[in-house]
Amino acid sequence: MPAPKNTFKAALKEGRAQIGLWQALANPYTVEICAGAGYDWLLLDAEHAPNDVPLLVSQLQAMKGTASHAVIRPPIGETWMVKQLLDIGAQTLLIPMVDSREQAEAMVKAVRYPPHGVRGVGAALARASAFNRIPDYLQTANDEVCLLLQVENRAGIANLDAIATTEGVDGVFIGPADLAADMGYLGKPGAPEVQAAVEDALKRIQGHGKAAGILTGDLALAKRYLDLGATFVAIGNDVTLLANATTKLLADFRAAEAAAHPGPDSKVY
Repeated sequence: MPAPKNTFKAALKEGRAQIGLWQALANPYTVEICAGAGYDWLLLDAEHAPNDVPLLVSQLQAMKGTASHAVIRPPIGETWMVKQLLDIGAQTLLIPMVDSREQAEAMVKAVRYPPHGVRGVGAALARASAFNRIPDYLQTANDEVCLLLQVENRAGIANLDAIATTEGVDGVFIGPADLAADMGYLGKPGAPEVQAAVEDALKRIQGHGKAAGILTGDLALAKRYLDLGATFVAIGNDVTLLANATTKLLADFRAAEAAAHPGPDSKVY
C-alpha cells in the first residue's frame, strides 16, 4: 500500500484552480468548521500564527475526511522543521522567505528521503505512515509531497527564474504584503508598482511550467489572478472573517437599537 494520494498536487499538475482559505486562529475547532465549507485547501499557518507541532497535528486530525487539503507553512525553511511537519502527516508545505536557488534546492532535499534528499527516516513512529501501517510509505512518500516556495522580496523576484526552474519545486507563491514592504510600499500591496511586479511574477512562474499561487482578500483581484493563470489562490483568512463579522454584528445591533428607540433629540421631518 503506497502513501496517500496528494490530490492537491495532482490538481496543480492538471492546471485546475484550487481556492483556499488561510487558517491563523490555531484552533482545530475553527479548522474543522472551515474545512466543512468546501474550500479546496486550507493553509495552516505556523509563521505568523501561534501554532506549534501538537496544535498542527490536532488541526490535521480535524480536517481528516473532509474535501479540503491541508497545506502547512512553517516559520522558516529549516530541514528539521520540514521533517517534523512531514512526519505528522502534512504532504504539502509552503516555505516562506525563499529568495535563491540554493534555498530552493535545500528545501527539495529536505522533503525527500535519501538518496534523493536528507529527510530523516523515522516513519515507523510517524502519523504520516499511519504508524507504520502503510508498508510502502518509504518507497512512495517522495512522489506525494508537494513543495511550494514563497517568494516575497526583491531578491526573490530577481532570482525567480532560478527558483521556479529548480527540479522538485511544484509551485511558487508570491507574498504581496512582504514584497510591497521590501519595495518601499509598506502596508500598500495594492500599489500599482507592486501589482505590476506580482503579475509579472505570476506569468514567469507559469512560463516555467510551475503552479503559481497568491493570497488576497480582494475578490476582484483574486479573479484577476485566476484569469492570469494562477492555480492556487487563497481568498481570505479566518482571523479577518471573525474580526469583521463580530464588529459588523455589534454595529448592526446598535444601529437597529437606535432606530427602534430614537433619542430625545431626534427630529421628525
